[in-house]
Amino acid sequence: MIDRDRLQKRHAEGNEAMNGAESLVRTLVAGGVDVCFTNPGTSEMHFVAALDRVEGMRCVLGLFEGVVTGAADGYYRMKGTPASTLLHLGPGLANGLANLHNAKKANSGIVNIVGQHATYHIGYNAPLTSDIEGLARPMSAWVRTSPDAKSVAADGVAAIEAARSAQIATLILPADTAWNEADGIAQVTAENQRASYSAQAVDHAARILRNGGASTLVLMTGSALTEHGLALAGQIAGKTGCKVMAQTYNPRMARGRGRFSVDRIPYVIEQALPILKDFKNIVLVEANDPVAFFAYPNKPSMLKPQGCEVHRMTSGAENSVAALEALAGALHAQPSDRQPQKPVELARPTGALNHASIAQAIAMAIPENAIVVDESVTTGRGFFPPTAAAAPHDWLQNMGGSIGFSTPVATGAAVACPDRKVICMVGDGSAMYTLQSLWTQAREGLNVVTIVFANKIYQILRGEFDGVGAGEPGQRALDMLKLDRPDLDFVALAKGMGVPARAVANADDFNKALAEAIAEPGPRLIEVQM
Repeated sequence: MIDRDRLQKRHAEGNEAMNGAESLVRTLVAGGVDVCFTNPGTSEMHFVAALDRVEGMRCVLGLFEGVVTGAADGYYRMKGTPASTLLHLGPGLANGLANLHNAKKANSGIVNIVGQHATYHIGYNAPLTSDIEGLARPMSAWVRTSPDAKSVAADGVAAIEAARSAQIATLILPADTAWNEADGIAQVTAENQRASYSAQAVDHAARILRNGGASTLVLMTGSALTEHGLALAGQIAGKTGCKVMAQTYNPRMARGRGRFSVDRIPYVIEQALPILKDFKNIVLVEANDPVAFFAYPNKPSMLKPQGCEVHRMTSGAENSVAALEALAGALHAQPSDRQPQKPVELARPTGALNHASIAQAIAMAIPENAIVVDESVTTGRGFFPPTAAAAPHDWLQNMGGSIGFSTPVATGAAVACPDRKVICMVGDGSAMYTLQSLWTQAREGLNVVTIVFANKIYQILRGEFDGVGAGEPGQRALDMLKLDRPDLDFVALAKGMGVPARAVANADDFNKALAEAIAEPGPRLIEVQM
């Protein structure tokens, strides 16, 4: 057992003695992991005490583990470096898995610290005993349980290195490895550099585009959707006549006036198939083959046309911007080759709220350098065209499809970029999964405007009911899709968590509410009653 008096005496004498938890916190800070999104329990109390002692780590409390893990995802997407999470045993990790799934699909780097029973206590099968490694592996590229206090710091370095490589790392910390004496912090290596690209793959893509640009689709995601990557794609499209598109969902996309605007492959199969039907070649830049989100009776899973060949130019681990620069050079594509894009007219809407008026209001309201987090699902499908003419901004989407993504990701993005306004768009059904994010936003004073589209139904599922051919829903089926009896009051819910809120039912009030919410610091919520 730990000799606490001896440790405290050595701390007081200025000695380097520390327990495993403190060695890990100091290692994380030295490795550039200086934000911890937390929801701790008993097994993590020595780690909490270490967070209290060590300077340099910002601790952000979430009232549900799905908020914690989603915030770490949003932080990485905007900062480009990993944050850590602190979770309580297997059930705590399990509560956060849905948003770890989304983070994994987005290639977000996260260091999860998960408490475990003391090593000598695990065999007693106490109520919270579980297979934490088994729970972690499906969402984590790297999993390790520290065997003793002297191993913790080195294990922390390995976790940091895995997370820097755009992966989820889960380090499991038994309670006695946290409280027993350690040797100090471990050496943190230099940051990983993104791998280069295959010159052969770029040359092959160049040949495809020279020989049949008009019948070729360049499908992009990830780092290719930065402002510079999009500008290069615009030059290549202008030079060769190819079509450039993004995946249906993307981790982050630069958008707005002056930026090359690309369409996304539609979610609805009947809309996607005619768009893709004439392509003979698809060049993948970090993207995956275009596939349907779900399987539907008598509809294809693969959206590309029969006979279309797919060519991978870069993967998510490669430097896609450098590859696009090389491709533009091979094709002699210059900035002057970029074709003017069709102008999008913006006007401040009035009258009734509908998908078109909401899209115009949001496009008009987006401030310079904003971050837009999109989980608007049904309502938001029409938002993309008008926002191409909005002020320059970044657009973040749900890569994994697990509900409850947007409010936590908006929270993490606001922590990463405190000088930027974050606009979170979410449906009423999705909002209820991780509504506790509002409390964290209020506590931390985060600049997040949450827009809840309250149509009082899981409208996406009502459409899917028809899409899978399940027939006409009866009353019991409809009761599983509608969000009524009682109606949700998001204004009251937000105010109860310390976030000023108001409801709007027409375009004029929505315009006013947006302007006021964006102008004011701190979190705000607008319930759009549809």
